[in-house]
Amino acid sequence: MAESKTIVITGASDGIGAAAARRLGNDGHRVVVVGRSPQKTAAVAREVGAADYYLADFTELEQVRSLADELLATYPRIDVLANNAGGVFGAPTKTVDGFERTFQINHLAPFLLTRLLMDTLIDSHASVIQTSSTVRPAREIDLDDLNHDKNFSPVRAYTAAKLENVLFSTELHRRFGARGISAASFYPGNVASSFGTQSESRLMRFITTNPISRRLMLISPDRGADTLVWLAEATPGRDWEPGRYFYKREPTKPQNGQALDADLARRFWDRSEQLLGV
Repeated sequence: MAESKTIVITGASDGIGAAAARRLGNDGHRVVVVGRSPQKTAAVAREVGAADYYLADFTELEQVRSLADELLATYPRIDVLANNAGGVFGAPTKTVDGFERTFQINHLAPFLLTRLLMDTLIDSHASVIQTSSTVRPAREIDLDDLNHDKNFSPVRAYTAAKLENVLFSTELHRRFGARGISAASFYPGNVASSFGTQSESRLMRFITTNPISRRLMLISPDRGADTLVWLAEATPGRDWEPGRYFYKREPTKPQNGQALDADLARRFWDRSEQLLGV
């Protein structure tokens, strides 16, 4: 068995987050389950083996701050932070914090959580893992319109957020790698979960809800969680190279030139901090 680690997984009440939590718990790790649904999150925690669990709705940044406070008070060491919570949604909706929902849930909330936990993560020489996606369809990111007020579509907002996950991960490595943080992002594949069921895209809803398309086009959450589990258990610097984007356990070049733009990553980090006031 791999050395036991304390592993925090957000978005762990369903899909690949829940699958990863079960596998890592079975491997003997101390898994901390974070989710939005009280019933689903508690159920996954029981399946993991009476694991600790916390509730946080990422549409409210105050709940992210409260989650960080609870984690800092309970866990002096966090070996892995898996920023897995995310989703694709429907019509443009602003959160109570004033940000477009897709942008906040997929990027701003995990960015804030990571920043608030940073001292503990550095002291723990932690791995910080971002669940991304294929970033090929993402269009140019406008740092002055991250809420997509000018030209919104559910798919455009989602693909931009997944590209932002990669930029966040690479810049996290650049800024904090020398201080002990090992960052990575990964593409889990097209997973059969409840992930896209709230989308207003007819094609996406059909793919994610139709039994035939789910069987032919999508993989199981267990298969989708494989790279996340591997990154969490393996040793960065020896088994995987920090700062990279992975698919099927292999470092992969993102199919979007913006993902490799170091200047964009720096400016996007600075803009995120400005928006959050951190």
